[in-house]
Amino acid sequence: MTRRLWKVGTNSGNNGCPTLYELPGTDRYVVQGDRVTDAGELDQLENLTSGETAVTVPRELLANFGPKEAVHVPQMISFDEFDSMFTTLKHSAWRLESRRRYAWDERQDTYQQFLSEGLVGWDLEDPWCQGRREQAQLGKRFERVRILDEPPTEGQRYLLDNAGRNSQVGEDIRVLGRSEADELQLPHADFWIFDARVVALLHFDEADEMTGVELITEPVQVLRYLQAREAAWHHATPYGLYRG
Repeated sequence: MTRRLWKVGTNSGNNGCPTLYELPGTDRYVVQGDRVTDAGELDQLENLTSGETAVTVPRELLANFGPKEAVHVPQMISFDEFDSMFTTLKHSAWRLESRRRYAWDERQDTYQQFLSEGLVGWDLEDPWCQGRREQAQLGKRFERVRILDEPPTEGQRYLLDNAGRNSQVGEDIRVLGRSEADELQLPHADFWIFDARVVALLHFDEADEMTGVELITEPVQVLRYLQAREAAWHHATPYGLYRG
């Protein structure tokens, strides 16, 4: 069904280009402009799919006719899209783990083994380990800071054991006491930072189940997470030196 476009404005007089249109009843816009055809310029666009194109428009078109009100609409992505970020990243992925328990962990056979034996015989050739090792061998950095209660919870002790596995496939794991994390005013949140420009904020419910992933790309907000990363990484201790 052909959608009816509502012409919002144009800077081009009557020659038809460039122009901004709104799709009534939605939060979507159609931008009419000169198509970008230079292969080198197109190669610089990130994740441009075969069904997408790019156009150029004057700055005044967006300034004069773009939406003026600031509306925060969470940008949620699927878990499959989130998983793909660990292979499409270019340089680095960094995580802050702040929760006392993760319901997903407790459903794993390795968790039950840890409860009964106090340690886990990790399979370093499972698909997750192979994938992380391959990315690390490409020169990509994977780092985490895990916040620990004092003393650590059962789930946190399991993750301390898990850190040995992660380090063997290319991750750098550090830990930080919760009291020090609070002094540093670190966010009470779990998140990944990809290539120092995109934050994936992990949402959890009251049962400690991960319910969704929200992307944050607005530069000022991303900077706040980067500042938290710098403080946490500076004060954290390599997991192997932890004596809690």
